[in-house]
Amino acid sequence: MKRNIMLSILAAPLMVAAQTVTSPNGNVEVKFSLDGGRPVYEMSYKGKAVVKPSHLGLELAKSKHASKGMEETDLMDGFTVKSTDTSSFDETWKPVWGETATIRNHYNEMAVTLSQAATKRDITIRFRVYDDGMGLRYEFPQQEQLNYFVIKEERTEFAMAGDHTAYWIPGDYDTQEYETVISRLSEIRGKMKEAITPNSSQTPFSDTGVQTSLQLKTDDGLYINIHEAACVNYATMHLNLDDKTMTFTSWLTPDGQGMKGYIQTPFNTPWRTVMVSDDARDMLASNLILNLNEPCKIEDTSWIKPVKYCGVWWEMIVGKGTWSYTNDLPSVHLGQTDYAKCKPNGTHSANNEKVKRYIDFAAKNGLDQVLVEGWNEGWEDWFGHSKLDVFDFITPYPDFDIKMLNDYAHSKGVKLMMHHETSSSVWNYERWMEQAYSLMNKYGYNAVKSGYVGDIIPRGEHHYSQLMNNHYLRAVTEAAKHKIMVNAHEATRPTGLCRTWPNLIGNESARGTEYEAFGGSAPYHTVILPFTRLQGGPMDYTPGIFETQLSTWSDNPSFVHTTLCGQLSLYLVMYSPLQMAADLPEHYEKYDDAFQFIRDVAVDWDDSKYLEAEPAKYITVARKAKGTDNWFVGGKCGEEGHTAVVKLDFLDKGRKYECSIYQDAKDADYEKNPKAYTITHKTVKKGDVLKIKEARGGGFAMSLFAK
Repeated sequence: MKRNIMLSILAAPLMVAAQTVTSPNGNVEVKFSLDGGRPVYEMSYKGKAVVKPSHLGLELAKSKHASKGMEETDLMDGFTVKSTDTSSFDETWKPVWGETATIRNHYNEMAVTLSQAATKRDITIRFRVYDDGMGLRYEFPQQEQLNYFVIKEERTEFAMAGDHTAYWIPGDYDTQEYETVISRLSEIRGKMKEAITPNSSQTPFSDTGVQTSLQLKTDDGLYINIHEAACVNYATMHLNLDDKTMTFTSWLTPDGQGMKGYIQTPFNTPWRTVMVSDDARDMLASNLILNLNEPCKIEDTSWIKPVKYCGVWWEMIVGKGTWSYTNDLPSVHLGQTDYAKCKPNGTHSANNEKVKRYIDFAAKNGLDQVLVEGWNEGWEDWFGHSKLDVFDFITPYPDFDIKMLNDYAHSKGVKLMMHHETSSSVWNYERWMEQAYSLMNKYGYNAVKSGYVGDIIPRGEHHYSQLMNNHYLRAVTEAAKHKIMVNAHEATRPTGLCRTWPNLIGNESARGTEYEAFGGSAPYHTVILPFTRLQGGPMDYTPGIFETQLSTWSDNPSFVHTTLCGQLSLYLVMYSPLQMAADLPEHYEKYDDAFQFIRDVAVDWDDSKYLEAEPAKYITVARKAKGTDNWFVGGKCGEEGHTAVVKLDFLDKGRKYECSIYQDAKDADYEKNPKAYTITHKTVKKGDVLKIKEARGGGFAMSLFAK
């Protein structure tokens, strides 16, 4: 006993007294200390451990590109506290578009500057603590001994307090298009092999590696989410789990040489974020990721407008049409191949007649834009050949009259949406980018959907490396100069940069609706994505498929794993200022009464109220349309079904509302009877309570127009 006491006394000087910062309401507490010169933090919520004591630091590579060259040393230990600064901040800002008209950014901050005496280097670790979580980042002031360095690995730990339930997808440097697995942390290793399903480009890295945003739930009812914010000039972070200690460690995406980042000081890393609450609804309503990003850098944002669109897309995804113009060309030489001498294949979807049909449909139904994929030369050999000069982004096929179609669209009050598939030939896209954006300006396009299918060129680079993250942001910033909005697919996962660059109006960066044509996604898929992928920014999920059984109109045996009303719910549940009516016009015309909801629903909001939420089980949300007194409500559930309880407490007192409810019929079922629905019209008021039954894989949608 005496020996143990003596050991404790000897060890005490190694631990520097903890410094603490709490959230404005006192619920979240973050402590920082040094353990033998190693930085350590821990985090709690209402007295419960969220992150147990966890180390911080960076391993640096011995590299000729570093200031210290092959004599480089790490930023892991040997630190003393040089200074500690604390402050508070409270502002309310207005997003250009969003779930609410205003966002409060209220936090307490602690910045700890550390000195590494052996190297004469200083770093700062900054903590911002909010009522719903915290962010931390590393800051590197410019100094004589720290100008250039190469990251071998960032070693930020997140030590979990138990074997939590996790909602995860496999860690991968090149794709997020996986279905979410629900398991204990200890079960990840055993489930990883089955979780890694085929993709056009993928690089898993570990038996226990997962991607952020990672949603967790503890046995005692805490919801925890680990992600990152403001990832600029840095590699995307994954998490690698030590399943013996239940500790995650950051794992950055490498470049083609295996390095994780090339840094020039002064520099700040992205924020590492941990959100926490005992109410799942708080996770969905959180603005922590947005708040940790820089304010808007675009002075005039009047040209940035939320978009509801349709497009020439789904029929090709399903397999009934093609992107390519001809079957005569096994090899295309950009700028040399003469398409006028080729025989049209008769299945090319992006033709004048069909595009005019979509323009007419959009104009008739109040849709803003029409996406057209496959309009430009090169689709005959675009994929799988690691081809550098794959598209030029300016030359249309013979059956796509770009001037006529844009003139026709504009005459109907509709715009065409540009499509730039890069085939991941990033060098090529950057060479053509200025001409491509200028062509858009010439013909009046103001939005582009870009794609990054396949392995990256420069060869050896990954979709989420530092170089590629810089490319995606460059595409957005260059587009802003041309007053163009960007919706990037297969790009890096969002980290809230849409606050700084609100012309980044959407991303895919997850398993979207297209996978319903490739065998389908689990019914709970869209009841998890708002907790995970959508934490960093909106998703172009492309909802609205009414003919859910694809074999009724094509040779595709797949079916969409929701009911028709479940598809309607996604316009509320899967928040985005960019929403597609993804099905074919003739399918919507068959169910015109249900399509009325898509005509009516807004894409920009003054307020949002999450009424019910449980990951993978159900989400019910009410949103108030921008600049109106009208509300829309959506509810989506997983395979178990759900009875939503909608308390209309959010309505204005003393007003009545014309309410239309689109809900699953009594016998509806996503497998057996997906298109069975009922529409009910009634008058409601504040205080009314509506109970709405959702079928397996189903949902509901509701419009409330103020009288």
